[in-house]
Amino acid sequence: MTGDEIRESFLRFFEEKGHKIVPGSSLIPHGDPTLLLTSAGMVPFKPYFLGEAVPPSPRLASCQKCFRATDIESVGDTTHLTFFEMLGNFSFGDYFKEEAIGWAWEFVTQRLGLPREQLWITIFLDDDEAFHIWRRVGVPEERILRFGEEDNFWGPAGDSGPCGPCSEIHYDFGQEFGCGRPSCAPGCDCGRFSEIWNLVFMQYNQDRDGNRTPLPKCHIDTGMGLERTAAVMQGKTSVYEIALFSPLLDCISEMAGIKYGFDDAVDSTARIIAEHSRGIAFLIADGVLPGNEGRGYVLRRLLRRAALFGRRLGLDKPFLAEIAKATIKKMGHVYPELIERRSFILKVIELEEARFGETLSTGLELLDDIMAERETDRAGEISGEDAFKLYDTYGFPVELTLEIAQKQGFTVDMGGFEREMEKQRER
Repeated sequence: MTGDEIRESFLRFFEEKGHKIVPGSSLIPHGDPTLLLTSAGMVPFKPYFLGEAVPPSPRLASCQKCFRATDIESVGDTTHLTFFEMLGNFSFGDYFKEEAIGWAWEFVTQRLGLPREQLWITIFLDDDEAFHIWRRVGVPEERILRFGEEDNFWGPAGDSGPCGPCSEIHYDFGQEFGCGRPSCAPGCDCGRFSEIWNLVFMQYNQDRDGNRTPLPKCHIDTGMGLERTAAVMQGKTSVYEIALFSPLLDCISEMAGIKYGFDDAVDSTARIIAEHSRGIAFLIADGVLPGNEGRGYVLRRLLRRAALFGRRLGLDKPFLAEIAKATIKKMGHVYPELIERRSFILKVIELEEARFGETLSTGLELLDDIMAERETDRAGEISGEDAFKLYDTYGFPVELTLEIAQKQGFTVDMGGFEREMEKQRER
C-alpha cells in the first residue's frame, strides 16, 4: 500500500465507525501558547479534551501534519523524523478502551492485513483493563508487555495539558533484524521492532508543575505514524526507503553524484538532508519564517543543518530549493498549500541558504583556527567565550559548533556558553 492508500483506508475505516473526518491543521498551533509547533495529532483538539469547547462530533478522525524539534539530532537513523503525518481517531467522552483497542486490532490485522504473529503490544504497568481487552481480541499473553511511565504514559503536548496511560502496537521485522539477545523485545533499540500506533487513554490534565487532576470525562487519542506504517506495508525496515522519500533521495543523489545504499555514512547524510528539506517546505508553507527565536529559530536551524550536511556530500552551492521542488511535486496533491505557496517557499529557501553560505564559510574558517589553537592549549576544549562569539558575532549555530567539534575530538564548554548568553540577555 502506498502512503496515499494507507491514509485513505484509515480515514474511511473510522468513518464507517461513526467518526467525522476533519482536515488537519497548520503546523503553527492556533491559540496554544504551550507549543511552538503542532507536535501530535491531538493538538488541534486540546480544547475538546479539556472541556473548553464542544467538538463537531464526539468521534473525530484526521491526518495531521506534525513537527517535533526534539528529534532533530536523531534524524538519519531508520525511524526518526522531525516532520511526519499522524493518522488518528479521537473520542471525546464517548467510547474508551474497549472500542479503541478492538478497532485498532481490526484495522491492522484485517484492513492492513498485518500478520498477527508479528505484532506486539505494550501497556502501562498497572493497566490490567487494557491487558484483558488485548487478550480478548486474540493477542497472546507473552506478546503483551508492561512498561513504566517513560514508555507508556503519553503527554502532555507542551508544558501542560491532557495526558494519560497508553498502549502501543509494535511490528516485529523478525529475528534477523535484531540484536540476537534473548531479551530483545519492543523497547530494544536494535531496530527489530517499530512502534506503529499509540493508543492514549486520556484521563488527566497536567499543570506546569507536573500535578495531575482527573479530566471530567475519559477520552481516546490515538496516533498511527503514516511513514512507519508505510515502511511495514512496503516491506521496508526504514521510513526513508518508502515511496514518500524516494524522489527526494533521488534528487540528492543526482545533484551530489552519489549512489544511495552503498555507504552508511553517505546514506545517513542523504537521509538527514531529505528529511530536513521536507520539513523546511512544510514549515514555510504554514507561515514559519527563518529567525533567531521560537519557530523561526527551529526553521533556521533545520535549514542550516541541511546545508551543512550538504557540504559533506560536496554540495557547496545552494541546493535546498531543488529538493523542495521534489517535495512539492510528491505531496502537493495531499497538501495544496505547498502548490499555492510554491514560489514563496522557494524564494525563502534560496535567500536563507545564500545567507547561510556566507555565514558558514566564515564560521568554519574561524572554528578551524580555534581548534588549531586549542589542540596544544587546553586539551582540546573550545571555550564558552569562543563558542558564543561564533554564535553572536557571526551567526554560527552553537549546535553546529558542538557537532563539528565532537567529530574532531573536541569538547565545548557549554556552561561558559550559557553564561555568555545570559550576559547578552542582560545587555
